[in-house]
Amino acid sequence: MKVLLNNRWQRIFTDSVCLLLLVITGDIFAAENKLANIYTYKSSAGVTSFSDIEPIGVDFSRYRVDCYACQVDSLIDWRQAKLYLQPYKQDINQAALKYGIDAAFVRAVIHAESHFNPQAISKQGAQGLMQLMPATARELGVKNALSAQQNINGGVKHLARLLRKYKGNNELASAAYNAGEGAVKRYGGIPPYKETQVYVERVAILHQRYGRFSHLNR
Repeated sequence: MKVLLNNRWQRIFTDSVCLLLLVITGDIFAAENKLANIYTYKSSAGVTSFSDIEPIGVDFSRYRVDCYACQVDSLIDWRQAKLYLQPYKQDINQAALKYGIDAAFVRAVIHAESHFNPQAISKQGAQGLMQLMPATARELGVKNALSAQQNINGGVKHLARLLRKYKGNNELASAAYNAGEGAVKRYGGIPPYKETQVYVERVAILHQRYGRFSHLNR
C-alpha cells in the first residue's frame, strides 16, 4: 500500500534531504563564495527543521559551516573587526593558566575558528568554539564538544601541546591547528595552502589585538 505525505511533511522531508545532500557534496556555500549560515529549529509540531534563511518567531540555533577566518577572499577588515572580550572569559583564562599559554592567543583562535559560536559545526564535522574534530576531542578527553567549557579546555590543551612542539612559534602552532601537524612537517613550515596562510595571518592579527586588552581579561 502506498503511503502519501501531505504537502507540509513532504516539504520538511525534502528540505532535510536537500540539506544533507548539500553538506555531503560540499556545496553548502552561498552564492559569491560567502559563508553560509544554517539554522535549525523545531516546528510547532516538534519536528526539527533546517533552513538557510533565519527563522522568524521561533527559537533557533545557527551553525556556521566553515572555518570563520579561512575564506581566502573574505571582505572582513581583521584589524577593525569587533573583538569579543567578555564571552567565556573565566573558562578561557582558567584553561590558559592551566596549560601555560597566552589567553589572548586562545581568544584569537576561537575567533578565527568559530567566531565565538559554541554550536558551530563545520562541514568536516569539527565542533564547538575551537572546532574540535570528534577523534581529536576523544583524545583530549572531551565528552561533549558543544559544551563551551569542555571545548575550551580540550582546545587549549591541544594548542598548548602544539606550542610546545614548535617551541613557542605561534605561526607554526596556528598552521598545525588548521592544516594538521603532518602538513607542517611535510612542507617544513606553514603549508602553501591559501586557506591556511590567510588563517595564520588573521590569527596573528587577532592575537595582537586581543593582547592589547589582556589587562582587562584577568
